[in-house]
Amino acid sequence: MNAEIISVGDELQRGEITNTNSAFLTKKLNSLGIVIMSQVTIGDDPDAIISSVHGGKGQADLLFVCGGLGPTADDVTLSAVAKAVDMPVKTDIPTWQHLLSIFAQRQIDVQPENKRQAQYVGKLIPNSRGLALGSWVKLGKQRVVVLPGPPSEFQAMVEQEVIPMIIKEFNIQKTIKTRALHFLGRPESILMNDLKSVMETYPDITITSYVKPTNIELRLTGFMNKQIDIDARFDQVTKMILEKEGEYYLGMGNNFSLVNKVVNLLKQQKLKITGAESLTGGLFQSTICSVPGASEIFDGGFVTYAASAKVKLLGIPSTLIEHNGVVSSATAEAMAEYSRKKLGADFGLGFTGVAGPDSLEGNPAGTVWIGLARKGEKPISKQLHLAGYLGRQEIRLLSVQYGLQMVLREIKK
Repeated sequence: MNAEIISVGDELQRGEITNTNSAFLTKKLNSLGIVIMSQVTIGDDPDAIISSVHGGKGQADLLFVCGGLGPTADDVTLSAVAKAVDMPVKTDIPTWQHLLSIFAQRQIDVQPENKRQAQYVGKLIPNSRGLALGSWVKLGKQRVVVLPGPPSEFQAMVEQEVIPMIIKEFNIQKTIKTRALHFLGRPESILMNDLKSVMETYPDITITSYVKPTNIELRLTGFMNKQIDIDARFDQVTKMILEKEGEYYLGMGNNFSLVNKVVNLLKQQKLKITGAESLTGGLFQSTICSVPGASEIFDGGFVTYAASAKVKLLGIPSTLIEHNGVVSSATAEAMAEYSRKKLGADFGLGFTGVAGPDSLEGNPAGTVWIGLARKGEKPISKQLHLAGYLGRQEIRLLSVQYGLQMVLREIKK
């Protein structure tokens, strides 16, 4: 099977917003073994939409038209598709009445254009996350699928409505499943080289790697009959991978978040964490606070960018910094321990180093020391030699991730 994707929107065409919908849809279709023949982006132009639909008619099993179903003047997709497939636009009365009740509740005047969101062509596709309906059109063996553009609505409709309809209509018996494993601290080339024996042992499972801003993702992919337990096969492959690379393993899942994992583990064990930051400038604390319920494990922290702030706010002896330097294991460990003691936390992290582009104390950009202090134990530290060309923000981001990894390892001891 194959598919074509037509994305509609002036903002997409001009590059003002990123087209995340096409990437999301492509992954979901690939999971069913459906190949994407082409992807095009066009503006909010009725003639262009009609021409694109005409060009795609009969060329693919599935033709997706995404975006332009709102109530404004430039939302012309539905009427254009209706002309292209020579079918009438219909109004779903229950949806229209629901829209009217929403406008009344919000005390907003109803405009004639608002009715577009209750309209569809062929068979309607419900929208559980928004107002605009989708459309499912049969054209012989081909299906034309029209969906709204807002990503939250689009993704929910694809997962909840469209994928089940495709499986039923085309009687799909095979499926592609994936599993994402996340690692940090192992170069991609070495990681993949270490896994050659795993690939040879399980040739039916494809293992690919992706370098992400915060980790390296290994993606396991299997294309099998539904009757085969792919998850069981993934478990076998995962076990073999972790026997080799468990030291660098962070966690599993498409939406995996290291900070979520660390915060949740701290909650479970009723432990608190704090930190003192130099080169990261508060990014660690901001990252912790991005997780709902972080107040259970985080009372506050310190941003001690200058050496004098480390002395005044944390109470670190100036002689320690003068003797060892700002960028040192001793200073990182002192920042971790003194911040932990100041707030009575179970864990303290200290970040110091050179975000760049200039060097500091003879250390090149990318030199980072992270200190970790745990109540009742001697502080430890870790040095990073990150590539200076990554830039300040990437160096700061990776430093936070490595700090979280240190905490994760300590919690799991």
